Amino acid sequence: MSKRLRSSEVCADCSGPDPSWASVNRGTFICDECCSVHRSLGRHISQVRHLKHTPWPPTLLQMVETLYNNGANSIWEHSLLDPASIMSGRRKANPQDKVHPNKAEFIRAKYQMLAFVHRLPCRDDDSVTAKDLSKQLHSSVRTGNLETCLRLLSLGAQANFFHPEKGNTPLHVASKAGQILQAELLAVYGADPGTQDSSGKTPVDYARQGGHHELAERLVEIQYELTDRLAFYLCGRKPDHKNGQHFIIPQMADSSLDLSELAKAAKKKLQSLSNHLFEELAMDVYDEVDRRETDAVWLATQNHSTLVTETTVVPFLPVNPEYSSTRNQGRQKLARFNAHEFATLVIDILSDAKRRQQGSPLSGSKDNVELILKTISNQHSVESQDNDQPDYDSVASDEDTDLEATASKANRQKSLDSDLSDGPVTVQEFMEVKNALVASEAKIQQLMKASRLEKQNSTPESDYDNTPNDTDPDDTGSSRKGRQRSMVWQGDGSVPDTAEPHTAPSPILPSTEDVIRKTEQITKNIQELLRAAQENKHDSYIPCSERIHVAVTEMAALFPKKPKSDTVRTSLRLLTSSAYRLQSECKKTLPGDPGPPTDIQLVTQQVIQCAYDIAKAAKQLVTITTKENNN
Repeated sequence: MSKRLRSSEVCADCSGPDPSWASVNRGTFICDECCSVHRSLGRHISQVRHLKHTPWPPTLLQMVETLYNNGANSIWEHSLLDPASIMSGRRKANPQDKVHPNKAEFIRAKYQMLAFVHRLPCRDDDSVTAKDLSKQLHSSVRTGNLETCLRLLSLGAQANFFHPEKGNTPLHVASKAGQILQAELLAVYGADPGTQDSSGKTPVDYARQGGHHELAERLVEIQYELTDRLAFYLCGRKPDHKNGQHFIIPQMADSSLDLSELAKAAKKKLQSLSNHLFEELAMDVYDEVDRRETDAVWLATQNHSTLVTETTVVPFLPVNPEYSSTRNQGRQKLARFNAHEFATLVIDILSDAKRRQQGSPLSGSKDNVELILKTISNQHSVESQDNDQPDYDSVASDEDTDLEATASKANRQKSLDSDLSDGPVTVQEFMEVKNALVASEAKIQQLMKASRLEKQNSTPESDYDNTPNDTDPDDTGSSRKGRQRSMVWQGDGSVPDTAEPHTAPSPILPSTEDVIRKTEQITKNIQELLRAAQENKHDSYIPCSERIHVAVTEMAALFPKKPKSDTVRTSLRLLTSSAYRLQSECKKTLPGDPGPPTDIQLVTQQVIQCAYDIAKAAKQLVTITTKENNN
C-alpha cells in the first residue's frame, strides 16, 4: 500500500476514515461531513475538490498529496499538538461529533480564524514581518520542501512578492529550479505566471530555458485556468495550449434569445467594464462555476439515506469579507441565473476575455451608439420595488450579525441615495439587465400608454418609450471620487447643492408634458453627440456638450430646489452630475491640453457613458412625473 493511501485513511479535521475530498490550499484530505463545512466557508478559505470525481491536473494532486503526507495538517493544528492544550480542554473534532455545531465550530476556528496556527512574536511593524516571511519564501521555493513554504504562506508571506534586490518573484525562482510542485502551491496562493522580472522574463521563460518542459506547459495552463475552467464547464473541452490555441468559445445550441436587443446591450455593458471590474466579474463567475460543479459532484456522491443534505447545502456563494457588500450580493445573485442565462453570461465573458487578451478593439462605436437609448427603455423604474425575487440585503452567513445586516442595508440605501455612476456601467447592472425586462413587461406597456396619452399631439414621438427604470444596483465604478451633487458648474469644478439650507422639501412636481418636452430636447442633443462619436467628429464634442448642458439645466429648473421625493433628488443628481462630467470629458479633446497625450478612444467611451447616464436620469424623471401626476 502506498504512503498516500495509508495517510489518507483519516480525515484531517475529525480523524474519520476514508476521506474522499481534498482542501487544495490547505493541503489536507477531509471527509464528506467536514467537507460540507469547508464548502460553506467559501473558496477564499478552502478550495475543495473530490479526489475521484473531479478532474485533477496530475501535478496539482501530487502537490496536495505531498503536503498531506508530510504533515501539512500540523500547520493548521500547531497549538493543539501542545500537551498544554489538552489540559485547557481544547481538542479537535471527533468522527462521532455532530456536524453542527461541533465540527463546524472547530473547522471555522482552524481555517477561518487560524486559531491554532503558530504565531510569530509580535512586532511593531507588521509590514517588515511580511516582507521577511516573503524573502524566506523566495529562497525556500528553490528546494522541494513544500510544507515549509505552506507554513510561510500561512503566516502571511506573499506568493507574488517581488524581491527588490533579486528583481524577481518566488515563482521565477521555482521555475528556474524546475520545482513544479512549488509552482503549483504558489499558483494556488495567487502567484501570476505572467509576471515579468527585472529583465522582462516570465516564469514560463525560465522553465523553458531550463528544459523543464512539463513545468512550462503547466504554467501556461495556470495562466489560462479561469477561461479554461469556464469553457470546460460548458462543453467539456479545454484549449490546446501546446499548439497555440488558448481559447474555446462554446456556441449555444439555441441562440435565438441572444439576438435580442437586451442581450446585445448586456454584452456591450460587459465590454465597457474596466479591466479591473471585468476581472472581478470573471473571478466571481469562476467561483459560481466551481460551486455548481462541486454541487453536482456532491449530490452524485452522497448517501442520501444517511446524510441530511439540508444541513450541507450551499445555495449561493458564501460571503467573502474582503469584498464589498455590493459585490457579495452580486455574487449571490449569480445562483439565480438559470442554465441558459448563466451559459450566456459565461460565453460573453469568454468572448470578451479573448478580445481583451488579444488587444482587439470593441466591435465599433456605432453599435454602442445605437444601443444606448434602446438599452435605457429596457430597465425598470426607480419606484418599482415589486420584484418577487429576494435582494439578499443582509448577505447570508452563519456569522451574520445585526451589525452586518445594518451595514448591508446602509450600503443599499447609499446606492439609492447616490446613483451617480462614475466610470463604466457596473458589474451589478450588467448582471441584472439580462432578466430585467421580463418581470416588468406589463407595467412597461401601461406606462408607455399613459405617457403617450399625456403627450397627445403636442410633441413628436421621442426615442424614449417612457418605460420604468428599476432601482439600479450600486454604481460601483472604478472610482467614486468624482460624485457631484447639483446644478452650478463653475469655479473649481465642484457641483454644490443649489438648494438653500433651510428650504422646505416640496412635493410639487412639474407637468408630465413639460418634462417630456425637455427630455426630448435632451435626447435630440444626445443623438447629435452620439452621431459625432460614431463619425469620429471629435471637434463637435464640446459644442454638443454645451447644448446638452443648457437642456439639462432647463429641465432641472422645472423641479423644486429641494424635492420631497428621494427618487427625484437621486435622478436630478445623476442628471446634473453626468452633464458636468460630460463637459469635463469633452474638454479633453482640446488641442494643447496639459498632461499625458489624450486617448481619444477612451474619451469617446467615457463620453458615451456620460450620455447614457444623462438619458437614463431624464427617463427616470419622465417615469416618476408620469406616475405621480396620474395618481
